[in-house]
Parts: sequence; C-alpha cells; structure tokens
Amino acid sequence: MSHLATSSEDTAGTGREQPALAKRMRWYDGFAMSLTMPAALVASLGASIGGLGAWGAIVLWAVSMVLATATNWIYTELAAMFPESSGGIAHYATEGWKSRAPVVGPLASVGYWFPWTTSLAIYAGIIGSFVQAQWFPDQTWTVEFGPAQLSFPIVVGLAVIVLLFCAAMIGLHVAMWVIYLTGGMLMVPLVVFLVVPFFSGEWSTAGLHWDLHGLSGVREALVWLYVMAWTSFGVEVCATFAPEYKDTVRDTSRALRAGVLFSLGVFILLPLALSGYLGEHRIGEEPTTFYVGAFRQLVGGAGGLMTVFLIASLLLIMITGLADGSRVLFNMGKEGTTIRQMGVLDRRGVPARALVVALVINVLVLVVLKTPLAILVTGNLGYILTHILAISGFALLRRDRPDLPRPIRLHQLFVPLAWLLAASMSVVLVVGATGFSVTGYGGYKELGVALAVLTTAVLLWMYRTKVQDRRRQPERRDGRAVRQ
Repeated sequence: MSHLATSSEDTAGTGREQPALAKRMRWYDGFAMSLTMPAALVASLGASIGGLGAWGAIVLWAVSMVLATATNWIYTELAAMFPESSGGIAHYATEGWKSRAPVVGPLASVGYWFPWTTSLAIYAGIIGSFVQAQWFPDQTWTVEFGPAQLSFPIVVGLAVIVLLFCAAMIGLHVAMWVIYLTGGMLMVPLVVFLVVPFFSGEWSTAGLHWDLHGLSGVREALVWLYVMAWTSFGVEVCATFAPEYKDTVRDTSRALRAGVLFSLGVFILLPLALSGYLGEHRIGEEPTTFYVGAFRQLVGGAGGLMTVFLIASLLLIMITGLADGSRVLFNMGKEGTTIRQMGVLDRRGVPARALVVALVINVLVLVVLKTPLAILVTGNLGYILTHILAISGFALLRRDRPDLPRPIRLHQLFVPLAWLLAASMSVVLVVGATGFSVTGYGGYKELGVALAVLTTAVLLWMYRTKVQDRRRQPERRDGRAVRQ
C-alpha cells in the first residue's frame, strides 16, 4: 500500500486532487499513543501531592480517571459514527451542536487543538529541567526579554521542539517506530516506580495526609480536577486518528478501551507507590524533578539511565501531541471552522502548515508562560469545554439524528450518564477557571491567554464563513452568486 492516499476534495481551491491521510494504523498503534497519558502524569503528579496531601492526590486522580473512563467509553460510539474525521472529540461536538449553535465548531476545535499542541511546550520544559537536574545542576542562569524568559531548561526545551517538528514533517507513518521505541522505554521507569517501592521495605502510608477540609477543601478539589483533566481525559487521542486505522470502527473502539483501562490502573497506583516511598513532603519540595532523586534512590548507579528512559517517554507524548494537534487544525481548515489555508496537506500527506503553526505557538508559550503547570491550566479551559460539548453532543445526536448509522451503539442509559458527566464537568470548568491561584500555578494572565485563544478562533471562523466561503460561491450565468 502506498503511504499516501488521495481524495477528490479540493480544500485549497487549486483544482487539484487533495492528498488524504493514509490508512496504516492498527488498534495497538493507537494504544501506543495512549501511553502518552501515563507519561503526562509526570507534569502534575508532584504538584498535586504537594498541594493536596498524598491521600487527597490519590483519591482525586482516581476520581478524574473514573470520569475519563466513562467519557471515553461514550466516544467509542461517536468515533464509529464519524470514521473519516480526524477532528476527534472536537468534531463530535460540532456535529452534535451544529443545528443549534454553529459557533460550537470553532470553540470546540481550538479548545481541543490548543492543549494538545502546547503539550510540546509543557514537556519540553520538563525535559530541560531533568537534563539540568541530572547532568548540569550549575546551569542556573536566566535572561529576561520583557515578558519572555530564557534559561537553561527553556533553551534545551526549544531545541527539543525544533527537532520534533523536523521529524513530524516526515510523516506519522515514519514516526511510528519512534513512538514504539519511546513507549517501550516508558515501561522501564513505569515498572520501576509501580513495583520497586512496594518491595523496597521503605514504603509506608504512615506519613501520608489528606489536606482537603471543609468547603474550601471542596473548592480546592474542584480546581485540581480542572488541572488534572487534560492528563486523565487525554486517552481520547486514539479517536483523532480514526481515518488512519485500517479497520476504523474496530480499531478505534479497541484502542480507546485498552488505553483508558491501562491508564486507570496507572493513575491510581503511581501516586500511591511514589508518595509512600519518598514521602509527600519531599515530593512537594521538588514537584517536577523529584523523579531524578527517586531513580538514584531506587536503582543507584542506573539513575542516569532511568532519567534517559523518562525523557524518552516525554518525547512520546510530545510526538503524539504534535501529530494530534496538527491533524485537528488540518481538519478545522477542511471542515470550515478556521481559515481555508489550514486544511491543506503537502505532497506526502503531512499537514505541514498546521505543523508550522504548532512550532511558532510552542516557542511563544514556552518562553512566556515558562512553568509546565501554568501552560497546562491555560489549555485546560478550552479542553474541558470541548469535552462538555462533545459529551452533550452525544446525547443531542441520539435525539436529533436517531437514524444515523451507529456501528457501535451503547445502552440507552449512557444518554442520562452523558448529561450527568457534562453537568459535573461544567462545575469543574467554572470553579477551576476562576481558581487558578489555589494551585499556586497560574492566574489572570493564564486565564486571559485562554480566553484570547478561544476569541481568536471565533474571529477566524467568522472570516472563513463570511469572507472566504462566500467568495468561493459558484456563479450563475447572469454573474450572480448562487446561495449555498
């Protein structure tokens, strides 16, 4: 099979046949990409243990992952309904709401695209911190450029972003061997962290605490559920690649279910293992780099090698985030929710323009927002909103378009469950978006950036519909435009 399929759709307006995404993946390829979420836990696990107490973090990560499991089970029906869409859950939201509120299309799409795309900045910064802590602890310099800042970890992170951009321009089918390699390397530190602490003789729950009390504790828990959302709900990445699975319906549903069940186990056991072994105080003091010290303590002289494996696992999530985000932006241009120029593939079937946008966005985000958790809370505003719109869209599609083919049809009880999930996540969104400061990471600047991104998406959609699409309306013989 050729690596490049073609489509008769002319999204660029050139009159030429548009390349299409190749169907080369199987369900285990999608599952390999879902391993990004256990790797993503690295970014916020330490901060959550330090802020909530170990028991609070363990319970909230479990709650967050249970919500994600129910949500992603619903997405199996939607993924099978729209097998040709590379827009993932953003497309499900658009389909469910388009007869009621067409503006949901751009809001959901960019709300989904932004956090997946900026995941490069999050984990590039963490990789830079790991490199500094393990091999260059004396490189503590910083250089200020107004709101931007350069430091040793940021410079390392920028180099990693550029390298991954160059790799992504080759094509996802070529990068899959890298995904399997880094996914396999992730298993090494993951097994060390999940197994060795329990048999070390030093693991104990005696020093663990629950730091959530009263009404203020409820608010803090909701804010942290907001922070945790992208990490736990991100297994839905499997659905974004639906057009590229060989058996779209079967492979998509298998990848989603396998990914979410694996992540459920990891998200409960990992904070329990590490906090019981290291102690929540030590983790809270070094919320990003405590892993380096943990490796040294657990495996002695192999600590440096374990750090390399952990860095490789972060490369996995960065590759997946870049691939996922670029396909969503490409789909936005193709489907009409952003400017037409984004809905174009190059001659190899790669969304090159979307990748260039991702490169620019990640460089700006890393040097301006700086800390991983600040970047995370910025992107989560749109991401949680997209999940709310997608889940409610599932219920609306059951009501508005009951005759649509549903190769996977869930029990009717999932409809009220969808409304319950949407309502719960709405509460998390409102409380979390107005309470960044509770975590100590983020504030009005991050909220302003998140709102600006969503506003820009709506403006670009209006330009697309009012200017670009109207300009391309076919003409009658008398020269007047035909209303479509």
